[in-house]
Amino acid sequence: MTATTTLSTAQGLHYGLLGMPLAFVALPLYVLLPHHYASQYGMPLATLGAVLLAARLFDAFTDPLLGRWSDRLLARSHGALLTAAALACAVLALGLAALFLPPVRGVQALAAWALAALLVTSLAYSLVSIAHQAWGALLGGNEAQRSRIVAWREAAALVGVVLASVLSSLAGVGALVVVFAVLLAAGWLAWARAPRPALTPSAGAAMPWSALWQPWRQAAFRRLMAVFVPSGIASAIPATLVLFFIDDRLQLPANVQGAFLGAYFLSAALSIPLWLRAVPRWGLARTWLAGMLLSVAVFIGAATLGAGDAWPFALVCVLSGLALGTDLALPGALLAGVIAQDGGDARHGGAYFGWWNLAAKLNLALAAGLALPLLGLWGYAPGARSEDALLPLTLAYAVLPCALKLLAAACLYLLILRPRAAPTALVAPRSL
Repeated sequence: MTATTTLSTAQGLHYGLLGMPLAFVALPLYVLLPHHYASQYGMPLATLGAVLLAARLFDAFTDPLLGRWSDRLLARSHGALLTAAALACAVLALGLAALFLPPVRGVQALAAWALAALLVTSLAYSLVSIAHQAWGALLGGNEAQRSRIVAWREAAALVGVVLASVLSSLAGVGALVVVFAVLLAAGWLAWARAPRPALTPSAGAAMPWSALWQPWRQAAFRRLMAVFVPSGIASAIPATLVLFFIDDRLQLPANVQGAFLGAYFLSAALSIPLWLRAVPRWGLARTWLAGMLLSVAVFIGAATLGAGDAWPFALVCVLSGLALGTDLALPGALLAGVIAQDGGDARHGGAYFGWWNLAAKLNLALAAGLALPLLGLWGYAPGARSEDALLPLTLAYAVLPCALKLLAAACLYLLILRPRAAPTALVAPRSL
């Protein structure tokens, strides 16, 4: 596929469909797992936070290496990368089953099992997702084309998240694992039929492993990461705490959790086409800024909610989901533009997404590894009902993310939008 070729609907589906199972598994790994181990197995929050932090830190710091390995596989052939991804998919399905259906009991045994299963599962997930993201970025095109490529992947991802949230509340973890395995196989088969990026075999195979530092030599990448990190942490904290917030602050039954999550992600999916229509007019960076400001204006309302506020919280979920569409579709398209500045071929695409995923996982690690133990230290425990215990939960869930999102918005304006000499990959013209 050349940089000027327009992605057809069928091609977009073939490429993007794998985003569905990858997001399907991301919701159990990053949202459901902490609540599951705390509520079902009684694992203390401090222990749970330590396990999640250790696993996610290890996982995050291996991502650049996996990204470089992905580059080398793609330099050999498309088939080499697809074969490695198929093996990783099999490991990923088995790892998810091991995580949610542990054969052991007791805090220490569960902690050891969860840590080992998380390491294996996360490594397999990382390889597949990095390879898939880099593949899409290397398809090339202008800003509108890059945003469409990412949008196909993220729209499928949102469908996967909605499906996972519904299944988790209606059918249980057993059904979750089985459906995920089927979707993963279908996603890989579709990917194998997707448009294929151009290769530079000799360049990719000859470059040393030290080339994984190449992204950090690009000022545009460093500026983009300065925005992506605080924005990602702002999203990761509520993702970690949302089920605790629903249980204890709102005091709503467990069977409504899937509805809230489904409304949030469905709104995000429906918003993506609307945000994409704004990209040719505003540019990727300005559109992302608009989404950030909308998310703050809406989500701060969650801090005012109390017991029984189901409909107000549903409104917060829907409106903040609309804002989420920019976080899902636009940063990856901006990164694809940075990769295009660095040659746009298969030499470094995996390295860029390796570092990108490292940052995303550090955000999640900090959210789980610091927020959960600190909440325990400040007097909150699952099942708490006193205002003294619930206030820290409210501040951590609603207020702190808004402050971090405002910090990200300021970085986006000061580092990318304001400078007149900003790279064209980051500041789009008014029209394309």
